[in-house]
Amino acid sequence: MWLEKLSLLNFKNYAEADFSFSPAVNAFTGNNGTGKTNLLDAIHYLSLCKSYFNPVDSQQIKQGSDFFMVQGTFEKKNRSETIACSLKKNQKKQFKRNKKEYQRLADHIGLFPLVMVSPYDISIIIEGSEERRKFVDNVISQTDNQYLDELILYNKNLANRNALLKQIATAGRYDAQLLEVYDEQLVLSGTKIFEKRKAFMEIFLPIFNKHYNYLSDEAEQVELVYESPLFQDGFATLLKQSVERDRVLERTTVGIHKDDLLFSIQQMPMKKFGSQGQQKSFLIALKLAQYTYLFQQKGFEPLLLLDDIFDKLDDKRTRKLMQMVSEDDFGQIFITDTSKERINRIFNEIGVEVKLFEIEKGKLKT
Repeated sequence: MWLEKLSLLNFKNYAEADFSFSPAVNAFTGNNGTGKTNLLDAIHYLSLCKSYFNPVDSQQIKQGSDFFMVQGTFEKKNRSETIACSLKKNQKKQFKRNKKEYQRLADHIGLFPLVMVSPYDISIIIEGSEERRKFVDNVISQTDNQYLDELILYNKNLANRNALLKQIATAGRYDAQLLEVYDEQLVLSGTKIFEKRKAFMEIFLPIFNKHYNYLSDEAEQVELVYESPLFQDGFATLLKQSVERDRVLERTTVGIHKDDLLFSIQQMPMKKFGSQGQQKSFLIALKLAQYTYLFQQKGFEPLLLLDDIFDKLDDKRTRKLMQMVSEDDFGQIFITDTSKERINRIFNEIGVEVKLFEIEKGKLKT
C-alpha cells in the first residue's frame, strides 16, 4: 500500500497544493514554520480521520477560509482508492472513500494503517498514564474494529458509574442495585479490553526489544512492562473491594482506565534517568515496533511518517535507523527535516533514492 497523490485546499497554512509521491522515500525540507509537518498531518487525516496534533477539526481550516479539504489517492492491492476529508465551519466533518461517505468513522480506521513518529511523542514518556494507554489503543484499534467499540462502551459505562457515585454522595441514598448493573456492564467491556491489551503486549514486547537493541547496539538495558489492576484479581472482585473507597472519592478507582506502561533504563525510570537521546531511541523503537506489529497483523506495509527525527540522535543511530526503514520490511516513508543537504547525505551514504520536496511558506518550491 502507498500514497500516490495528495491534494490540499485551505488546510492549515496551505491555500492549495498538489503532490505526487514515490512509493519509497519522500522527504519534505525547508525552514521551521514553512508547513512540512502539516503535510504529514494531512496524510494522518487520510488514514485515521483526525489530526495527530490537534483534536479540534475546525482549527485545521486556513485562516480567512471557511472550509478545508484533504484528498489522497492510495494504491492498495493493485487497486486505486480515493480518500477525502472535508470540513465546513459549523458543520459535521465529511469523510469519503471512493466518493461514498462513511456513516461511522470507526469503519475507516485500520484500512490504511499509518505510524507517525514526532517530537510530540515525548509526552508518552513524560506525561501521565493516559498518553501511554492512548498509544496502546491506537495500535490495537488499527487491527481490531471491535476494540474501538468496546473502548467507547467502557468509557460510557465508566461515566455512568462515576455519575451515580456522585449522586449517591450528594443525595445520601445508596442505590446498590443500580451500582450492580453498572458494575456488570463495566466488567463485561473492561475484561475484553484487558484481554486484548494483554494479548497485544505479549506479541509487541519481543518486537520492541529487537528494535531497541538494534538502534542502540545493545548499549543499555531497557524494559517495558504492562501494568493493570486486573492482573491482581478479577474485575468484578476489584470493584466490590473498592466500593467504599469509590463512594468516598466519588469516582471509580479500579479498572482498565488505570492501566499503564512502565518504561525503565538500567532498571531506573526512563522519565528521570534516560538522556534525551536514549528517550528518543526508546520512542522510535516503540513506533517501529508498532509498525512491525501492524505489518504482521494486516499483511501489508503501513505508511511511516518521520517528523524531525534527526534532532537529538547521534550519527550512528541515525544511520542505523535509516538503513532499517529503507529495507524490504518497510514500505512508503515520509520524512521532514530542515536540511536538504543532511537528507541527501544520509541517503547517499546508504545508497537509497529519495524524492525531495522543498517547502516554502505553505507552497511547494519549484
